[in-house]
Amino acid sequence: MKANEIKKGLVIEQDGKKILVKQVIVQSPSSRSGSTLYKVSGSDISSGQKFERRYKGDEVITPLDVSRRSVQLLFHDTDSYTFMDSENYEQFVLPAEALQDEALFLYDGLEGLSALIAEGQLLGIELPNTMALEITECAPAMKAASSSARTKPATLTTGLVVQVPEYLTPGETIRVNTETRDFISRA
Repeated sequence: MKANEIKKGLVIEQDGKKILVKQVIVQSPSSRSGSTLYKVSGSDISSGQKFERRYKGDEVITPLDVSRRSVQLLFHDTDSYTFMDSENYEQFVLPAEALQDEALFLYDGLEGLSALIAEGQLLGIELPNTMALEITECAPAMKAASSSARTKPATLTTGLVVQVPEYLTPGETIRVNTETRDFISRA
């Protein structure tokens, strides 16, 4: 597979590591003799370390055969998360260190997650692009607040803190972008 075929969500092998591609930015050459560069951002599935590298369009990349299965988070404790396959009810356990980036979006009973499975082993999980979470704490709503006015910090049920418009109150459910961790809208 060539570098110009890399897409978001693909798992590639680079220097013995399994890398989940989270973003691909195409950089066009500034001269005729230059080649198009593909800036790939992602993370190592096993360690969670950030990965960033530029590839030329004709460089050869090794994709990994990874299946995506729909899973549900059954429960978590201090050092691990337990997921269940939605089709065959098989259970997988991941250490908490492997889910540091995703932890602020996870709560017991959460459905709609995708598990990355290779050779019968759970490598990691993918969150949906947006998630609905409830506001537990924030400053009181202002009567004269407009929708395009200032923002205030709000703590969600999972502990994630996002900036929300001033008119929102505790108990309301909002949509949050899981990549940028930004408020999108009311749910």
